Amino acid sequence: MKIAVLPGDGIGTEIVAEAVKVLKALDLKFELEEAKVGGAAYDAHGHPLPEATLTLAKESDAILFGAVGDWKYDKLDRPLRPEQAILGLRKALGLFANFRPAICYEQLTHASSLKPELVAGLDILIIRELTGDIYFGQPRGRRVAPDGHFPGAEEAFDTMRYTRPEIERIARVAFEAARQRGKRVTSVDKANVLETFQLWKDVVTDVHKDYADVALDHMYVDNAAMQLVKAPKKFDVLVTGNMFGDILSDEASMLTGSIGMLPSASLNDKKQGLYEPSHGSAPDIAGKGVANPLATILSTAMMLRFSLNQPEAADRIEAAVKKVLAQGLRTPDIHSQGTTKVGTRDMGEAVVKAL
Repeated sequence: MKIAVLPGDGIGTEIVAEAVKVLKALDLKFELEEAKVGGAAYDAHGHPLPEATLTLAKESDAILFGAVGDWKYDKLDRPLRPEQAILGLRKALGLFANFRPAICYEQLTHASSLKPELVAGLDILIIRELTGDIYFGQPRGRRVAPDGHFPGAEEAFDTMRYTRPEIERIARVAFEAARQRGKRVTSVDKANVLETFQLWKDVVTDVHKDYADVALDHMYVDNAAMQLVKAPKKFDVLVTGNMFGDILSDEASMLTGSIGMLPSASLNDKKQGLYEPSHGSAPDIAGKGVANPLATILSTAMMLRFSLNQPEAADRIEAAVKKVLAQGLRTPDIHSQGTTKVGTRDMGEAVVKAL
């Protein structure tokens, strides 16, 4: 089993190091190969996704990814910014299905921004289409406005678009996932004002005919955002487009106590996947040893389950994380009175010990 290890920038190097320790503590044989990506790759090779890194990713069974980005790169031309690395990997590997579970562990109910009774036992799965929508749609760019309210003024434009096959395949992923859970899918759209999402709604409804055992409801994205903070446990699986999924999954992360607890998996049709925490590179705390590595460690569990066919090892990692939380160990983002504050390295080593 070959794993490409791409730590990236900021806290990415710190949290990935702890996840690698956890992988090495398992009684399994992995081939781990590390490469630069993001700002670190730009500094070393002049591009955020060098050809050697992309080749390694393509040849691997799975990719363990940290995070990319730093404020110092903000003035680079867009194609050279660190964030283009993750977009390039998604496109080149066809990673169209993004799984973002939001689970509120029993020990962290008081770390959530919501009342404990609203989040206790929370277990929802957001499935985000990852290679279409406004992030990849063409045409896009800047120009002199030919019409509108201010013709002749500078304007920027992006294109939101989806094809029927793109929607069909992500819908099937959602319905299949729901069959293994609570058998409920909520499709999130904005069909009342966007033609793109009227097609989305129509196609999801058509695909649902093959999944009579799964309940389906449709919800506008603004209502979904409200319901996530009003009654989050009413959801089981949410499926939505790239931009809406980006926003809603970050919102859902705070229900769990911290975005530092939120893992993610991005898969293609061959089950090859990229596994990363849902948070970013956090340059403001990089190098301080305070970042929460649990989202990255939980992402390795998803990697073992979805891409490497090692579900028992995945279960072991998740059980170890629960054990460490039960021991009262907390990184600063989830620390509360009565618990023990630890740093990135101590949290990672505690998970290894629990294994």
